[in-house]
Amino acid sequence: MSEADLVAAVHRLLLEHPDADPTDLLVDLAPLVTADRRVAIIGEVEARRSGLGALDQFFADPTVSEVMINGPGPIWIERHGRIESTEVELDRAEIDRLVERLVTPIGRRVDQRSPCVDARLADGSRVHVVIPPIALDGPYVTIRRFVLRTVELEAFVDGAGVGILCDAIATRRSVVVSGGTGSGKTTLLNAIAAHICANERLVTVEDAAELQLRHPHVVRLESRPESAEGVGLLTIRDLVRNALRMRPDRLIVGEVRGEEAFDLMHALNTGHRGCLCTIHANSPIDALRRLEGLAVMGGDGLPLDAVRAQLWSAIDVIVHVERGTDGSRNVTSIADVVDERLQERWPRVAT
Repeated sequence: MSEADLVAAVHRLLLEHPDADPTDLLVDLAPLVTADRRVAIIGEVEARRSGLGALDQFFADPTVSEVMINGPGPIWIERHGRIESTEVELDRAEIDRLVERLVTPIGRRVDQRSPCVDARLADGSRVHVVIPPIALDGPYVTIRRFVLRTVELEAFVDGAGVGILCDAIATRRSVVVSGGTGSGKTTLLNAIAAHICANERLVTVEDAAELQLRHPHVVRLESRPESAEGVGLLTIRDLVRNALRMRPDRLIVGEVRGEEAFDLMHALNTGHRGCLCTIHANSPIDALRRLEGLAVMGGDGLPLDAVRAQLWSAIDVIVHVERGTDGSRNVTSIADVVDERLQERWPRVAT
């Protein structure tokens, strides 16, 4: 047997006989295996039982920001903003075991009735799993690592831009960070929030807790999906409404992507100035248009014109960040919202 076959065989026997000694099982299967190979095989077996098996090496690498499994075959990763294939390959049985280890400990279920599942690992990494029949070549597993680094504003924008953003925080202007997937929105939001005065109370609302605010007074709220029994759901909108009752000096929403946009807009227009949030968008004007659409969804029939007027009054600054072809993240625009139009404050300076 090959080493991989021995690992699989021992693991299979342990599933059937969990109290058995893995070393004894290995000796029974392959008595001529050398001591060094035996240690390596047992290590792989234990990784399968208690860790994430083949994924453990990627979780040990701080430069890996995303792990992607596209069905049987090689594992793909993102490192320094670039996607690359690895030499590690998984078969269907290995992926099925991995999915079980990912979702079972956190009380989630994935089956033909619920073929898609979102979850968060103990280290904060976000997991998305899709299984057949939805995943034609699946199962598909996408893991966004919790690798948010503490980065200063100067890493995103020059001194003039830093001054504009610090002034926006000091004068309690409401700031929206926009950008595409993986552009660095959360990291930039973290860097901007670092300039909030230490005597203020911050309440954060996130779908999956990622922010690492260097602040002495932070209250963190995280949404919760419904349980396997269909109960217990707490949405971002639920949490935004609760956060407003918690005496926040600043409300920080990790990502606006639903009807909570209306509640946030209402809060900004009723005394809760200086809030921060992120949104997926391709440009500052697209960010406002998307916020409009989301707010209309939660506005209980409020006309678009009324929502637009309130939204443009609520938002003060749009900061747009993009990821370069080299994997770098840079602010490309800082714009003020003035009289229902955008006024560019900081165009990107070519170097």
